[in-house]
Amino acid sequence: MGGLIPDSFIDDLLVRVDIVEVIERRLPLKRAGREWMACCPFHDERSPSFSVSPTKQFYHCFGCGAHGTAIKFLMEYDRLEFPDAVEELAQSVGLQVPRESRRDGPREDKTDLYQLLDAAANWYAGELPRSAAAQAYCTGRGLSAEIIERFRLGWSPPGFDGLIKALGHNARRMQLLTEAGMVAGGDRGRNFDRFRERLMFPILDRRGRVIAFGGRIISSAPPVSEDPQANAPQAREGTGPKYLNSPETPLFHKGRELFALWQVRQANRQLARIVVVEGYMDAIALHQAELPIAVATLGTATTAEHAETLFRAAPDVVFCFDGDRAGRAAAWKALEAALPKLRDGRQAYFLFLPEGEDPDSLVRKEGRTGFERRLDEATPLSEYLFAELGRDVDTGSLDGRARLAERARPLLARLPDGAFRDLLEQELEKRSGVRGQRRHAVTARAPVARRTVERSLVRSAITLLLAQPELASQVAAPYAFLALDKPGVGVLAELLDLARFRPDANAAMLVERFAGRPEYGVLQELAGRGSIGDASIQAVEFHEALQRMCDQASAQRRSELTGKSRSGELDAAEKLELRQLLAARAAPHPAP
Repeated sequence: MGGLIPDSFIDDLLVRVDIVEVIERRLPLKRAGREWMACCPFHDERSPSFSVSPTKQFYHCFGCGAHGTAIKFLMEYDRLEFPDAVEELAQSVGLQVPRESRRDGPREDKTDLYQLLDAAANWYAGELPRSAAAQAYCTGRGLSAEIIERFRLGWSPPGFDGLIKALGHNARRMQLLTEAGMVAGGDRGRNFDRFRERLMFPILDRRGRVIAFGGRIISSAPPVSEDPQANAPQAREGTGPKYLNSPETPLFHKGRELFALWQVRQANRQLARIVVVEGYMDAIALHQAELPIAVATLGTATTAEHAETLFRAAPDVVFCFDGDRAGRAAAWKALEAALPKLRDGRQAYFLFLPEGEDPDSLVRKEGRTGFERRLDEATPLSEYLFAELGRDVDTGSLDGRARLAERARPLLARLPDGAFRDLLEQELEKRSGVRGQRRHAVTARAPVARRTVERSLVRSAITLLLAQPELASQVAAPYAFLALDKPGVGVLAELLDLARFRPDANAAMLVERFAGRPEYGVLQELAGRGSIGDASIQAVEFHEALQRMCDQASAQRRSELTGKSRSGELDAAEKLELRQLLAARAAPHPAP
C-alpha cells in the first residue's frame, strides 16, 4: 500500500480546492446569499436544504445532518476511500499526492504499472474480435457489445508470448510485466504469458484503474443459443483451473478488491443494496439483465475488508450463494466477516439459490423481475444466524438452550454496540432463556450525547473561529483560557495555533487536521452550522467568549487557592498568586 499522506499536503489541497466547483460538477447548485443550495444527494427531499459554504469550504444538510469537507463529499457521493478522494481532488487542481513511508522513505511511484496494465487490457480487448470461439462464447452468454465494452472484456490468445511480444519491448517493460503478475517464469528461466486461451476480465480499483485480471477457460460446451454463431468452433477445454486470477502484486490484494464494484458505482449514484455473487460471469449477467448492483469476490472468502467496502457502497448487502454445502460454508464466512461491520442502519441478507442454478442461469429464466423478487425475499442475517446455530440443537431441553446460548454469545460479541446488537441479545434470551450480561454502553454514552447539543462558551468560540479562521491572528499566545478545566479547551487552543500558523486556512482545512480523532465528528458538526450576524458581530462575540473563558479560568483558580488557604496549605508563591487574582477580579481585563 502507499505511504501516509502528509497533513501539510491535505492543508494545501483544501486551501486550493473550491468545494463549490467540486460539488457543482455533480449537483446543480443555486446561489442563496453567501451560500449555495441544492436538494441533498444523501436523502430524498423536494425543497433544497443542502448548503455549501465557499467561505468555510464546507457543506451541511439541514435535513439529514450530512456535513463535511470536499474530501468527505467525494467519499460519500462518489463512494471513494479517503486516499482515493484525495487523489481525485489533487488531480483536479494539478497536484501530485506525496506519501510518507512508515519508514520515512520515498514512496515508490506506481504510475508505470497502472499504464502497463491498462495497455494489457486494451491488447486483450483487441484480441477478442479475432477469436471466433471467444465471440461465440460471449454471444451464447447473451453479452451485448455495450456490456463487453463496459467491462473491457478481452481474450488472451494461444501461445506462450503474445503479451510479451506486444508489450515487453525492453528490460524495463519486462520487469513491469513480471511485477504486475502478467508473466511467469519456467524451470528453464524462460518467461511466458500467465494468461493463455482465456476470456479476460480486467479487475478495476475504486478509481477505475486496471490493477489485475481474471481469466476464464472457455468451456467446450457453451450455453445453448439460437444464434448461428454459437456453432462456431470452440476453444479447447485446456488445462488448469477454470478461473485464474493475477497473483498478489503491489497493486492487487484479492482480500480487498471486488470485481465490478467500479461498474456498480458508475451505474448508481445512490445505491440501496448491493449483491455479492461468486463468479465474474454471474455479476456480469445481472448487469446485462439491467440489475447493475452485483459484485463478485475474487476467488476468496468474504473478508472483513470486503464487508466494510460493501457497506460503504450500500446500507443493505445481499450475499447470494449456491444452496449446496460449499455455498453455505461461504455464506457463514460472509456472516462472520459482516458481524463487526453491522453498525446501526446496516443490514445483511442471504439468498440461497435452487440446486443446479446460479445467478446467470436464474436471471435468464426468471428475468430481472423474478430475480428482484428473490432479492426482496432474502433471509435477514438474524434469521440465518439463529437458524444455523440451532440446526442440531434441541431447544426444548435445558441442555440444548444452554448450547445455543454458548454458540451465539461469541458471535454477538463481535457486533458493534447499538440497537441491532441489543435486539439480537434479547432474541437470544427469548430463545434460550439465558439472561445475557447487560451492557452499560448506551447509558454511559447518554451524557456524551447530551453534551453534543449543549451550548457552551468553548463550542461557541470554536464555531466562530471556524467561521472566521483569520480571527486567530488577533489572539496572542500563551492563551490564558487554557487554565479553564472544561472539555474542548485544548481543541480550541490547537485550532488557534493551526490558524495562526496558516493565515490562509479555512474551516475545511482546520477540521480535516482532526480526522481520525474523537473530536472530528463534533468539529464537522460545528463547522456545518450556519453563522448568525455579519463578520464584525461574530468577531465581537468570539473575543467576548474568550474573555469569559479567561474569567472562568481565574475564578476556578481563585476557588482552588482559597480552599487551600483555609486549610493552611498555601506556599509563598501560591499566596502571591491568590493576592494577584483577588486584586484582578475587580480590575478591567486585557483582551485574551
